[in-house]
Amino acid sequence: MIAYVSVGADDIEGAKEFYSAFLPALGFQFSEGPEGLSYTPPTAPGQSVVPPDFYVKPPFDSGAASAGNGSMVAFEARSQQMVRDLHAAALAAGGSDEGQPGFRASYGAHFYVGYLRDPQGNKVALFSSNPDEPGRDD
Repeated sequence: MIAYVSVGADDIEGAKEFYSAFLPALGFQFSEGPEGLSYTPPTAPGQSVVPPDFYVKPPFDSGAASAGNGSMVAFEARSQQMVRDLHAAALAAGGSDEGQPGFRASYGAHFYVGYLRDPQGNKVALFSSNPDEPGRDD
């Protein structure tokens, strides 16, 4: 099981603006400390498995942060509309577009996704695979 995911950032304030534009809407609780930003996912009462925490921190080696080539963190939204809304909010908060929300031919019929880069260049996906919503072939 994945315990946490961490991405590097040189500009913690810029990262805070970007991630706080959509993670709280997905139920994540935010906290900030001397080591960076922490976003804790929602946990249902009685839930024994906790999804991974998400951290944004300056690199421990004090070097410049860099985005991993081929690395991506994906966050699940409840609906296609939520994907569109949060994608737009993240762009307005300093992100850059890596792929507008929509269906992709190489994924399942209900996998609706939008891609972004955070201000540091880390790739982020916002997706919904809600089977109660229209699919790619509907």
